[in-house]
Amino acid sequence: MSIRTIEQSVDAEERPDKERWRPATRILVRFGLVYFGLFALLSQVILEFPGLAVWWGPIAAEWPQPVVEWVGRTVFGTAVVHRDSGSGDTAYDWVLSFCVLVTAVAATAMWSVLDRGRTEYRTAAGWLLVSLRVCLAGTMLSYGFVKAFPLQMPSPSLTRLLQPFGDSTPMGVLWSQVGVSPVYESLLGIAEILCGVLLLVPRTAVAGALLSVVGATQVWILNMTYDVPVKILSFHVLLMALVLVAPEAHRITTVLLGEAAGPSTAPTPRTANGRRIAARLQVGLLIWLIGAGTVSSAASWQQRESRSELYGIWEVSAFLQDGQSVPAVLGDEIRWRRVVFDQRTTADVQTMDDRFRPVRAEISADTRRLTLHSWNAAEAVLPWASFDVERAAPNQLRLNGAVDGHPVTMELTRYETDRFTLRQSGFHWVTEFPNNSCVSGRPACPSPSASSAR
Repeated sequence: MSIRTIEQSVDAEERPDKERWRPATRILVRFGLVYFGLFALLSQVILEFPGLAVWWGPIAAEWPQPVVEWVGRTVFGTAVVHRDSGSGDTAYDWVLSFCVLVTAVAATAMWSVLDRGRTEYRTAAGWLLVSLRVCLAGTMLSYGFVKAFPLQMPSPSLTRLLQPFGDSTPMGVLWSQVGVSPVYESLLGIAEILCGVLLLVPRTAVAGALLSVVGATQVWILNMTYDVPVKILSFHVLLMALVLVAPEAHRITTVLLGEAAGPSTAPTPRTANGRRIAARLQVGLLIWLIGAGTVSSAASWQQRESRSELYGIWEVSAFLQDGQSVPAVLGDEIRWRRVVFDQRTTADVQTMDDRFRPVRAEISADTRRLTLHSWNAAEAVLPWASFDVERAAPNQLRLNGAVDGHPVTMELTRYETDRFTLRQSGFHWVTEFPNNSCVSGRPACPSPSASSAR
């Protein structure tokens, strides 16, 4: 190595010490270290890493709880309760985010006063960017695997097929729209996995951050417009991606304008040894996350609940209660209209008022005994309904037993689920008429006879 090369290397190592960052930049680095550190440790971000949820999950849930509850009562005048409901936007989560923000602002102010003589934070900023890449990659990989193996948004259930479109929630519409096409869902997952992979490979980290901005923006907009209760997390995922792109904004703009961009000036760990440790950490983490994610998602895919032995939509043609025939009158809250058996351990009972009652289902090995339990834990001790099952034909069913203490006998006929348009429609290279808006009778649409002939 020549003396000139050594001098350049030494100069490159010493140059950061001669820098003087703008006060706003120094404050943002301090704030970012505190805020993102607390948010990652106390939110779902850290739990996306395999194995950490087991031991860190209870700590993250219990440690801040007294403070969050006190702030909820004192500042917002409402009682907030930590609950594992599947929603990431509970009142508790919003108050927790507020507490993290206030703590980060206070800590940043104190840090700025105590460390006002510091002129730059290149090393700290470098490790901040590394930690953000790790957190963002972990989240993108976790979300990617549950889509690549179509687990997050399953195909619409039989009960969903029976529900009027107007009774669907915006989130239900989104889940059904994606679940109808498992291939599309898998491609979405593969794109998110690609984001995570690119982020954890040092040479492709910028490309990973850019792709993550696109993916996270789409997810955040969908959550906001379809009222999906992951708004807090998705916003922070987008924010982390934007922070990672920010130091490279000038170079990215230069390339997009067709000009040559120089080497990156984004902060990195100061020493060569530190950079090697960061690179090895990221690559090792990538291998771990891909391996664990693949094994976990594949196992979940194989172990997903199997179909019920009585799978199908069963129309109740005759209903006798207490020895009396009960007519099929719309609006009746007692008489059953349909029984839907989809997954092996659950069922849905639809009454004549078109309401669905989800129940737990137990079917004997010989399929001759059916027991239904309420989902309500207090009511699930004793069966809500139990029947002897007779199946004279594959599409005919007779249930004889009791419902809520009343003797009941039912005759049921299975509805052919393939008659649903949603299950008939597939991919077509040639489409003469748009099948989402064509109304029979219009000049550009086929006649009913032509439609039935097909």
